Amino acid sequence: MSLDIGLPGPTNPNPRIEDEASIIARQKLKTNARRRNIWLLRLAIVVVWLGSWELAGRYWIDPFFYSMPSKIWERLVEWFSAGTDFGSIWYQILVTVEEAVIGFVLGAILGVVLGVILGRSQYLADVLAPFIKAANALPRIVLAALFVIWFGLGMSSKVATVVVLVFFAVFFNAFTGAREVDRNLIDNARILGASRWAVLKSIVLPSATSWILSSLHVAFGFALIGAVVGEYTGAKAGMGFLISNAQGTFDTAGVYAGMLIITVVAILAEWAIGTAESRLLRWRPQMNSSQSGQGI
Repeated sequence: MSLDIGLPGPTNPNPRIEDEASIIARQKLKTNARRRNIWLLRLAIVVVWLGSWELAGRYWIDPFFYSMPSKIWERLVEWFSAGTDFGSIWYQILVTVEEAVIGFVLGAILGVVLGVILGRSQYLADVLAPFIKAANALPRIVLAALFVIWFGLGMSSKVATVVVLVFFAVFFNAFTGAREVDRNLIDNARILGASRWAVLKSIVLPSATSWILSSLHVAFGFALIGAVVGEYTGAKAGMGFLISNAQGTFDTAGVYAGMLIITVVAILAEWAIGTAESRLLRWRPQMNSSQSGQGI
């Protein structure tokens, strides 16, 4: 009679060890597959959304009020081939982008400068805090109307609206970034004889860069919103003016087409800002794939 005591079988005396190249190649395949699946899912969402909208417009809802993707596409083709009732569509886009970019640059500079100054000066921050909060609480649409009265229907009123929107988006992040600097670094630099300007240039600004650049993503969206709102309030050209005219003539497809063009411009600007951010922040430690895959 034999007893089976469950002894382990012979082990492989030469286990296969994966080299670094194989590990990197396998990880690259997984990353590419994940990216492909994400894009396929996004495409599926867009197809289902547009398809259901098109079917609803043809059979259940009134396209006069809600339009349809096919009618929006027809309006886009008309604008880019024959132009709008007010000139080339490229001119309308250029006007809005110019207003947004000028206001974005001015508002970002003012927000960074004042944010860093007040972030490093508790006394000034305490004095100006109620005024900044009160200014931030003002309705932007009312300011846009006032700017049209003050500066007219030209570019100045739109740029002023953009500056106001961008300033507060950048200011609060720059202020927080300047406040979050490690106090020990500043104390050590001052002990070694660094001046206030040297501390600001070498420690405070680099530490606040992440905060400032992250605010620019949101700020340029606000810049486009400010330009469109200013044009919607009163203008002679621009995408906001085009959308306002489409609304006045009950051209629902034109309203959606204008919104779509502005969205594409915002996405391109987001890509440009993201590229610049990645170049400026190469010194930051990179997150691993498991961490980076958890966010949006």
